[in-house]
Amino acid sequence: MSSIYPRTALAIQMAQRLLQPSVLDEGLRSGLFLSGLRRTGKTTFLLNDLIPALEAAGALVIYVDLWSDSQASPAALMLAAVRRALAELQSPGSRLLRQLGRVTGADVEAMGIKFGFTLERLGTHGGPTIAQALTEVVDQARTHVVLIVDEVQHAITSDDGHQMLLALKAARDAINPRPQSPGHFIFIGTGSHRALVSELTARRNQAFVGATSVEYPVLNGDYVAHLLQRLQAEGAQPLPSHAVATQCFARLGHRPEEMLKALRQLMLSLPPGGDPDDFLPVIAATLRSGAADIELMKVEQLGRLAVAVFDRIAATEGDARKVFSAESAQDYSKAVGREVRVEEIQPAVNELLAANLIMRKGHGTYGVTDPFVQEAWREKRAVQGLF
Repeated sequence: MSSIYPRTALAIQMAQRLLQPSVLDEGLRSGLFLSGLRRTGKTTFLLNDLIPALEAAGALVIYVDLWSDSQASPAALMLAAVRRALAELQSPGSRLLRQLGRVTGADVEAMGIKFGFTLERLGTHGGPTIAQALTEVVDQARTHVVLIVDEVQHAITSDDGHQMLLALKAARDAINPRPQSPGHFIFIGTGSHRALVSELTARRNQAFVGATSVEYPVLNGDYVAHLLQRLQAEGAQPLPSHAVATQCFARLGHRPEEMLKALRQLMLSLPPGGDPDDFLPVIAATLRSGAADIELMKVEQLGRLAVAVFDRIAATEGDARKVFSAESAQDYSKAVGREVRVEEIQPAVNELLAANLIMRKGHGTYGVTDPFVQEAWREKRAVQGLF
């Protein structure tokens, strides 16, 4: 049994909504941004499920991970990915040409696609623009081009990265509105910094403002069943029930690595005659507490005012509002032990946003980025008698 849990149905559904959208899904052609916490399986889903589903539906997919080289600029990484794909389309017998049906087994020497521009000058001053190049790819390949940028939030850490996003937005606007276009340009961005990813579609100065931003659909009970089946096939006994294991997986933030740690500890520490349904929740709670403590330390390291602001946001059911109000400043002053001026609040909020501890959910509204960190913070405050 494979160690990678396939999410084929989800990938096929997502590919269809992107490539053959219904009326209500046509907005996805403006861009799709998926945000989710680290280690919840986003990249695994992209590489093993979504990209194969898009390619099976006839799309030409270009993938780039902006965390693949921390020393390279995000713009350089994106441009290099586009250049590699175009070079492969020009190469006789390449994988992309086979995928597009341009090369058959009996015609491996077939010529690649010939573009009316010099690839080396793509994106350079005086050379063809990204919009011109991708328009020609769509027209000659006669298919959809999908660009997937993993950890997309890194693109706005530099001016050239921001300019590259603007260039990709220009490509979208040049290709997609054409009534007889043989294909569309679809941009997908994913990221683990939920605060920044949401701002990529919410702030007016961003290239893809107004595009669709949704949370990555995390793994669920089906994945837990897959794990338990693998353990059973390996002869591991006794195993926890599916219901208890699923509850523990949710408590661990739907992170596969944490769930594997919990099950490994269960197998190693369960005493003879012990009930795994009694022991696994304790193990999961311990692992969850340890993971949450690391995040909570980040809050405390930002100073007492940041702690007070986070406290207010974490204590709020739903979205927190009036974070910058005079009333809030009075509450912060009590918590900090000195007068807090309203103008001091914004820098504290900015630090919490930069640390991916809170996220802006709308105009003047905020929430805690990681739900289980919020739960852990509330539990900690309840023990201290503050909630």
